[in-house]
Amino acid sequence: MLNFQVALPKDLKEAARIEKARQYEEQRKARIFNARQRLIGVDLEGLKKQIEEKKIQEDEEKKLEEAYVNKQIRDSEIAKRLERQIEENKRRLNEEINEFRSQYQKAQDRREFDLYDPDGLKKSLPCRLLDDDPRLSISSAQKFEGEDITTEARRKIQREQQKAWLEQQMLERCRADEERKQAEKVYHDALVARDKRAVQLDEMERECKRKLEQATCRFNQALVAEQETRKRMQEMRDMEDQQAEIYNAITSDFLTENPNLRASNLGPNRINGAFYKGMTDAEREEIRQYNLSKIEENKIRQQEEAKREADWLALSSEIARSVSLKDREIMKKQKEIEREVREQNRILDCERKRQQEYLDKVVYTNTPTAAYFEQFNTTTR
Repeated sequence: MLNFQVALPKDLKEAARIEKARQYEEQRKARIFNARQRLIGVDLEGLKKQIEEKKIQEDEEKKLEEAYVNKQIRDSEIAKRLERQIEENKRRLNEEINEFRSQYQKAQDRREFDLYDPDGLKKSLPCRLLDDDPRLSISSAQKFEGEDITTEARRKIQREQQKAWLEQQMLERCRADEERKQAEKVYHDALVARDKRAVQLDEMERECKRKLEQATCRFNQALVAEQETRKRMQEMRDMEDQQAEIYNAITSDFLTENPNLRASNLGPNRINGAFYKGMTDAEREEIRQYNLSKIEENKIRQQEEAKREADWLALSSEIARSVSLKDREIMKKQKEIEREVREQNRILDCERKRQQEYLDKVVYTNTPTAAYFEQFNTTTR
C-alpha cells in the first residue's frame, strides 16, 4: 500500500511563520549592525523601496504556496487513484488464483488422495470375492496360516513409494513456485510500465496547460497595454477638445463683442442689439467639420473594436481547437496503453494454458507401475 506524506495546511502555515520570523531577524540584524544607519539616521527612500519589495515578495510567496497546495492535492489524487488500481488488480489476481485452484487443483485429483480418502474402505475389495479366491485358505475361515512373512518387504516398498511421491510433490511445488514468481514479476513489470506511461501523459497535459496559460497571459497583457494606450489617447483628445472649446469660446465674437457687429450710430460704446448677427458662416462650417471629424473617428474606433473582437474570437476558437486536439491525442494514447495491457494479459494467459497443457500431456503421463518399484533392492549392491 502506498504511503505518501501529505503536508497539512497547519504545517504549511507553521513553516511560513518560521521562515517569516527568520527573515525578519536577518533584516533586524542588518539594521542594528549598520553603524552608519544607526548613528546618522534612516534612509526613507530605502525603507519605501524595501516595503515595496516586501509586498512583492509576499505576493510571490502566496502564489508559490497556492501552487504547492494545488500540486499536493493533485499528487494525492493520483496516488489514491493508483492505490485503488493496485488493490483492484490484487483482488482480481486472487480471484483468478482461487478459480484456478477450484477447477484444476481439486483434492480428488491428487496422486496421494487414496492415502487419506474417507471412502477408501468402501472402494477397497472385500476379504472374500468368490469361493475360489486365491487369497483364502482351504478352510472356510479366512486363511489362518500364521503371520504375514512379507510384511517387512511390503513396508519397505511402501516407504520407498512414499519417498518417491514426496520427492515428486516437492519438485512439482518448486516448479509451481518458480512459475508463480515469474508470473508476478511479469505482472509487476506491466504495472510499472503502465504507471510510467500515466506519469508521462500527466506531464504532457500539464505542459500543454502551461503553454496555454502563457499564451493567454501574453494576450491579456497585450490587450491591457492596448487599452491603456487607447485610454491615454482618448484623454489627450478630450483635453485638446476642451482646450479648443475654451479657446473658441474665449475668442468668439459673442464674448469679445466684435465692434463690427455691435457698433451703433449713437456712439462707439453703444450696442445695437437689432443688428447682432450671431455666429458667422465660417464658425458654423468649422463646427460642422468638427462634428463630421468626430463622427468619422467614432466609425473608425467602432471598426477597430469590431476587428479586435473578431481577432479575439478567432484566437479563442484556435485555443479551444488545440485543447480538443490535445485531449483526443491523450485519449488515443490511453487507449493504446490499455490495448497493450490487454495484449500482454492475453499472451500470459496463452502461456499459462500451454504450460498446463504441457504438464497434462507430457509431464504427468508416465505413471510408475509396480514393476518399476520391484526392480529395486533385488541384489546386495
